[in-house]
Amino acid sequence: MAAGGSYSIVEYFGGDDGYRCGYCKHENGNLSHGMWSHNMTVQDYQDLIDRGWRRSGKYVYKPIMNKTCCPQYTIRCHALNFHPSKTHKKTLKRVNKFLSKGEMPVEKQDEEHEGVLEEIKGRLKPLSTILQRTVAIAAGKTQSFLSGEPMDSVHEEGIRPPPQVSLNIDHSEVQDVTASPDTDTTNSTPPTTPREDAAPAPAEKTSNVMPKPGKGADPSRPPCRKAKDIRKERRLQKDQQMQQEAVSSSPNPTPSKSSSSNQPKSLEEFITESLPNDPLHRLEFKRFLCDSPLEAETAPDGPDVGYGSFHQQYWLDGRIVAVGVLDILPSCVSSVYLYYHPDFSSLSLGTYSALREIAFTRQLQQQSPKLAYYYLGFYVHSCPKMRYKGQYRPSDLLCPETYSWVPIERCIPRLDVSVYSRLNENAQAGDARALKDLGRVLVLHRRTVMPYAAYARKRKGSNDEKEVEQYASLVGQTCAERILLYRA
Repeated sequence: MAAGGSYSIVEYFGGDDGYRCGYCKHENGNLSHGMWSHNMTVQDYQDLIDRGWRRSGKYVYKPIMNKTCCPQYTIRCHALNFHPSKTHKKTLKRVNKFLSKGEMPVEKQDEEHEGVLEEIKGRLKPLSTILQRTVAIAAGKTQSFLSGEPMDSVHEEGIRPPPQVSLNIDHSEVQDVTASPDTDTTNSTPPTTPREDAAPAPAEKTSNVMPKPGKGADPSRPPCRKAKDIRKERRLQKDQQMQQEAVSSSPNPTPSKSSSSNQPKSLEEFITESLPNDPLHRLEFKRFLCDSPLEAETAPDGPDVGYGSFHQQYWLDGRIVAVGVLDILPSCVSSVYLYYHPDFSSLSLGTYSALREIAFTRQLQQQSPKLAYYYLGFYVHSCPKMRYKGQYRPSDLLCPETYSWVPIERCIPRLDVSVYSRLNENAQAGDARALKDLGRVLVLHRRTVMPYAAYARKRKGSNDEKEVEQYASLVGQTCAERILLYRA
């Protein structure tokens, strides 16, 4: 139950039928359990995603890890210890260069995500109207130019909507957040073109031509140097030049933190690097609560913005260019979805938004110390195009049997051998929140909350015990005693 006294209410649908996999294209190899969430507290959802569940709008699902063709492991990044990789730094510099100078990189499809966009286009056609309405609500005006891309691109293709919701639900409430999770867009880099000033290739030497004796190196030319040494010298010159400019522009100069130590630059420093005081373009961020099954909550030890689902809007020179959907939970920021203006796809906004969201998580952690993780959705090792989430390090994968977190470096060797693996190396470890007492599972029957034991006595001859037991074992004893399972 939430602090305000409300319950999470779900309907469980099981997961016996297979359906098409968006990763390997197997026609019926994708298997998952699912339930429709009429209402969900942020603590209940936090506990559910820590057991391998994930939401798509109000539909919450959990892959059947030991049976599905492409197992999907929940992945989280340690936001406080995160250091951007070389690819991440390039993306930040590309965006900053566009903001400061207006230079748009030439779009080039990243091999890592090749084919993902085509997969998403077909899947998102029936959702286009909903996405446009979402942006219209967020921006306060009609936006018909947006195209979407989930962080967890292809994995949502197989997710089917629940059959028939038996409660009277106003489905207009879910139109803002019906897109799928998580994590990422095409990472674009300029194509390589031959330099115009390149010197022509020298003619082939013949064995008959002998070098003239006594010549040696040309004394008028500088000695040959390694390219690595030249780049290092240029970086030092650039740093010295920046320090001199800072000293000349400041009446009371103070040495910067990065220049006074050998510590690597932080994520925040990379985000704001090279931005002049008067850039050509201005990128602003606005955050609003949006509709989802999660209840908006506040807590004395929570962040100032509170908990719940949010639209994080990216405004460029007064024009909305991207919208990210985030779930702010007690222990993490969970990335749900991102969609953006197609004119800016070459800026790799999926990667850029993920880095921004990690920085936002670090900001929230200063207000709420236990909020220290950034969840990227699912990591799919069996699909090479989806391994990019493992680049946000340090990160952990969730063990599908013990529901404990294991550093990804220890998981990769196991996943290289088998697509499904018990990631926890301790053979004695088990599920700390395993189902122990079915009778204590809470159900909602005829608007009355009761434990399953009382419901079973009241409904003599009920044949749903196996279904309730399966549901309770998947959500765990703790959640089963808090979440209301709807019974007709």
